[in-house]
Amino acid sequence: MKKINVDVAVIGGGTAGLGAYRAAKAHSDSVVMIEGGQYGTTCARVGCMPSKLLIAAAESAHQIEKAPGFGVYPQGETKISGPEVMARVKSERDRFVGFVLEGVDEIPAKDKITGFASFIDDHTLAIGGHTLVHAKRIVIATGSRPAYPNVWNELGDRLIVNDDLFEWDDLPEAVAVFGPGVIGLELGQALHRLGVEVKMFGLGGQVGPLTDPEVMGYANQTFQQEFYLDADVKVESMQRIEDQDKVEIIFLNHNGEREAFVVDYILAATGRRPNIDNLSIDKTSIKLDQVGVPVADNFTMQTSVKHIFIAGDASNQVPLLHEAADQARIAGDNAGRFPDIRAGLRRSAISAVFSDPQIAMVGETHKQLTERLGNCGCFTTGTVSFENQGRSRVMLRNKGILNVYGEQGTGRFLGAEMIGPNAEHLAHLLAWAHQNKMTISEMLDMPFYHPVIEEGVRTALRDLNAKLHLGPEMIKHCLDCGPGC
Repeated sequence: MKKINVDVAVIGGGTAGLGAYRAAKAHSDSVVMIEGGQYGTTCARVGCMPSKLLIAAAESAHQIEKAPGFGVYPQGETKISGPEVMARVKSERDRFVGFVLEGVDEIPAKDKITGFASFIDDHTLAIGGHTLVHAKRIVIATGSRPAYPNVWNELGDRLIVNDDLFEWDDLPEAVAVFGPGVIGLELGQALHRLGVEVKMFGLGGQVGPLTDPEVMGYANQTFQQEFYLDADVKVESMQRIEDQDKVEIIFLNHNGEREAFVVDYILAATGRRPNIDNLSIDKTSIKLDQVGVPVADNFTMQTSVKHIFIAGDASNQVPLLHEAADQARIAGDNAGRFPDIRAGLRRSAISAVFSDPQIAMVGETHKQLTERLGNCGCFTTGTVSFENQGRSRVMLRNKGILNVYGEQGTGRFLGAEMIGPNAEHLAHLLAWAHQNKMTISEMLDMPFYHPVIEEGVRTALRDLNAKLHLGPEMIKHCLDCGPGC
C-alpha cells in the first residue's frame, strides 16, 4: 500500500472540498484532495442549476397560461415537448458541470487522490485500499445525500431522488412528491406546470423552510390552489403494481376519503443526510452531536480535535452553496495556517425557494426569535400583503405576504420571512440591512423607487416602525406612499 505524508488532506471534491483545497494551498504546497465519486459539485450536477433549468421551462409554460388575464389569448394548443425540455436541462447542466471540471483539471495530478477515505486514527486516512495518507491537518468536506425511509427501497426504480430526475429523457405522466420542502416545492411545482400530474405529500404540516405560522399558512393555501398538496397526509399503503412500471398510493384526501393515485415515480424529497457515516469517525477522538455529526465551531469550523476541520453539507449546519463556500474558505484557511486559528466572516443568514411565489428567509427566523426571546415582548412583527401591492398587481403576481421582525427599544432589524414576488431579490436587500445591523428607521431612510415591488418592503417596515413606537401610525393611501405600497 502506498504511503504519503502531507500537511493538509481535504476529504471531498465538491463545492466545500474545492474551496478548502484552494484556501489551504495558499499556505502550503503539501495539500491533497481526496474524492471517491464524480467531480462536479452537487449544485452543478443535481442541485441548484439543473433545478432552475427545469423551473425556467415551467415558468415559460405558465406565462402562456396566465396571458388571458391580460387580455392576450395565445392561439392554438400549447404543446410541451418533454424530450426537448429535458434535453435542454441536461445540455445546460453539463455545461455548468464542465466549468467546474475545468477548475478541477487545473489542480495538479499529484494533489488529487481517487478513492473513498476512512479514518484509521486522528491523523491517518485509508484511501480505497491503495493509499495511506498521514496528514498533519484534515478537512472533512464530504457533502450530503438524499435521505428517505429504507422501506421505500422496495419500490425499486420507481423511487427517485432529485439526482435521478435530471437524467430523464422525457417527462412522465404522474409523479407523487413526498416532502414539500425546498426541493419538493421547486421540482413538484415545475413538473406540474410542465403538464405532469402531481400530488405533493408531507408530514407534520411543514411547508418549505418557513417557521412563521402566518407566512407558512399563506404558503400552504397558495400552493393548494395550484396543485394537490397535503402537508400532513395519512398514507395507508404505497406499493408497486405487478408487471407495471407504476406505483399505487392509497391515502386519505382532504375530505377524509380513501383515494388511489397511480404514478410513474415517487420523488423522495424528504431531506438530506451528511456523508459522514462511512468515514469511520469512531476511530478518531472527534466529539459528535446527537445525530452523529462532528461538533464544530461556527466561526473557525474547527472540531473537537484541534487539527481536524469540517465544511459544507457534511457539517449539517446550513446546506446551501454560499454557506458551503464560506465554510470551505474558513476551514481550508485554518487548516493551512494551523495552529494560527482565525475566526472567519459568517454572513447574515439568507435562503430562498424558487417556487412561484418564491419563499425567502433572512436573519433570525420567527422560531429562533421566539426560542431566544420567549414571550417577553422584546420583538414585534411588521407585515405587508402583496395582494394589493401596486407593481405586483400590475404584473398579476400579487400573491404573498412579508413579515419583518424588529427589536423593541433598539429598533434593530432582526429578520424576515416571506412568500411573494421577487422574494429572491427582496431577501438580498433585507440580508444586507441585517448584516449591517441597521435599525428599521435607517432602512426606511434608504431610497425606494416607484412603482416597484420593493415598495411593499417599505410598507412592512413602516408597519413595524409604528409597532415599535418609533414612528407614526400607518396612514392609508397617504400621498407619500402612492399606489405602489
